Amino acid sequence: MAGSMRKFATRFRFRKVRSRFFTTMILLSLPPLCLLGYISFDIARSTITQNNTQTNYDHLQTSSEVADLLFRNVVNLNRFIVLNDEIRNDLRESEVKSSEELSEMNTLTINRLQRVINSNSFDTRYVDSMCIFDLHYQTYCLGRSDDAGIYEIPGKKQAIESTDWYRRAFDAQGKVVFFSYNVLGDKADTFSTVKLFRDSAIGDGKPIGLLVTNLSKSMFGSVFNGSEENGRFLAIDSSGDPARILFPAKLPADLGIKPGSFQQIRDELESRGYLISEFRNQTTNWTFVHIIEEKQLLKQSNRIGTATALIAALLAFLALAISFVVSGSITRPLLQLKKMMVDWNKGSRDFGGVFREDEVGAIGETFKRMALENEELDARLFHSELKEREAELRALQAQIKPHFLYNTLDSIYWMARLKKTEEAAAMALALSESFKLSLNKGRETIPVYKELKHIEHYMTIQNIRYNGRFHYETDIDPSIMGIEMLKLILQPLVENAIYHGLEPKVGDGSIRIEGRRNGDFLEFAVEDDGVGMEDTARTEQGYGLRNVKERLTLYYGPSSSFTVYSKPGKGTRIEIRFKPFPEEVRQHA
Repeated sequence: MAGSMRKFATRFRFRKVRSRFFTTMILLSLPPLCLLGYISFDIARSTITQNNTQTNYDHLQTSSEVADLLFRNVVNLNRFIVLNDEIRNDLRESEVKSSEELSEMNTLTINRLQRVINSNSFDTRYVDSMCIFDLHYQTYCLGRSDDAGIYEIPGKKQAIESTDWYRRAFDAQGKVVFFSYNVLGDKADTFSTVKLFRDSAIGDGKPIGLLVTNLSKSMFGSVFNGSEENGRFLAIDSSGDPARILFPAKLPADLGIKPGSFQQIRDELESRGYLISEFRNQTTNWTFVHIIEEKQLLKQSNRIGTATALIAALLAFLALAISFVVSGSITRPLLQLKKMMVDWNKGSRDFGGVFREDEVGAIGETFKRMALENEELDARLFHSELKEREAELRALQAQIKPHFLYNTLDSIYWMARLKKTEEAAAMALALSESFKLSLNKGRETIPVYKELKHIEHYMTIQNIRYNGRFHYETDIDPSIMGIEMLKLILQPLVENAIYHGLEPKVGDGSIRIEGRRNGDFLEFAVEDDGVGMEDTARTEQGYGLRNVKERLTLYYGPSSSFTVYSKPGKGTRIEIRFKPFPEEVRQHA
């Protein structure tokens, strides 16, 4: 079997590199182009579907907001009518009036209803009719005859009070309730709102009537405002089973939705190839739906697929033609490129010869530039590492300030509470000067004399806090006063000496700072006569000293040192040693 395969491969193996290259190009270009065409078509279809879904969702959201404006207009209209004192008095008095008096009140109440609507300039374009029911369920209607529709029968009161819409309106306690149908049952192209009149003069708010507003379903035509070419809009009351479709008032024959719950309607439409977008209206809790047939939406995608296939075929032909022409001129530059790479691998950086201006030539010239720029990239990498180290330094430095600031502000607060205003002022001034020096106009380094000045302000604050317990002295070589050093290096050591050495000690204590030049290095020591410690390794566990040590190493490198000497009952001495950068020394000079 293996021998047969080798014979087959040998038979169809091309001896010329150009023929092999051309055959390889056919195998490598045609399948990817066909795959590209398919993927492009699929992406176009998916993009169109997603864009359509998002666009329709946005349209439904906007339509819902427009509907909310119209619904709020109806709610406000209902409120103005219900709050009208004259109409409320009519309803309140209807309980004791005779039938003749009620008949006379009919015209008067309707006139008052008309006057309320006109005086407040409400938008009544979609108000089909309005009816007020008094305690006897006598009807006063505007826009229709004075009757209760399907409830205008003997026993009207019991018939109305037994309905679901009446119970919901009664339970709403005076809120406007929207119904997806005409509650009076006599017009299919309208829907209703119902609001309960309550007697505000009585503590329990006894019901004194009902206000029924019938609205035209044509409202939704202006709300959705869409063309059927881009799909259809539906307004569905999804709270019941079966769900009730408000809009369109008459469903098109081709839609043919069967009665059922909202989920059943949705599943049926999806099974018939419809894409569905929905949005729930805030005021009514009805669902606004947009549907469009997928095949109608993807007409444009099919045209894109055809165009993509033609373009892919054209590209395949061009790729094969170009590869056939170019393949003969590629072998020589490839050998030249191979020799150059071998020489570079051996360490040679002298690249002679010139490549032709083609693809292989571009690769060759790019490789030459890459080899020559290698050292520059190494330098950039080193510079990038320096930047990263500088960022770490800033992060560590930023962690030093909040603890000191908190303690100082706490002391100022208590001094102010205890009326020690002069000491509080001195502490506030020292704090201000200390932070001015620590900020140092955003620079990372600071002259030695300013770092010492920073410590003086810090000692001023601490002596005010601890009633002058601490003595502070310095022994600094004057020749190093102007040399730049990393800021906030010595101050944390002094702070550590106070909190861990002198504060636990009984009585006064002293801190001494020494500084000198030793060859190319600067050496500083911070010494206290505090309680000391047995195990200097504990300093690695503390936050402050570990922070200083890390910053010192990050900024000045491994040649820097940080050493701790301590004896219990005698005190602690911390020595630091670092080599300042040449530009920092030149600046001093």
